[in-house]
Amino acid sequence: MADKTLTRMDLADAVHSQVGLSRNDSADLVESVLTHVSDSLVRGETVKISSFGTFSVREKAARIGRNPKTGEEVPIHPRRVLTFRPSHLMKDRVADGNKR
Repeated sequence: MADKTLTRMDLADAVHSQVGLSRNDSADLVESVLTHVSDSLVRGETVKISSFGTFSVREKAARIGRNPKTGEEVPIHPRRVLTFRPSHLMKDRVADGNKR
């Protein structure tokens, strides 16, 4: 498995080479898209990217957890969590990558 991480700069470079925008404009475009996605998620909206997947925010209720080491009960506060559900195309593409 590769240890490579895709970064904002990698995305900007891909936009630069495939679309032909300047490096600064490419970086601004990537930053704008990521900001728009994150702002939508902060507002509790669902973000669906066709053929990629769906990002959504889920509300988790308060509950009692347990420290596995001591067995002590600990309250877990309510919180919002980000979830991602990949599309079937993305699942298939990742699975096909395992066949190499």
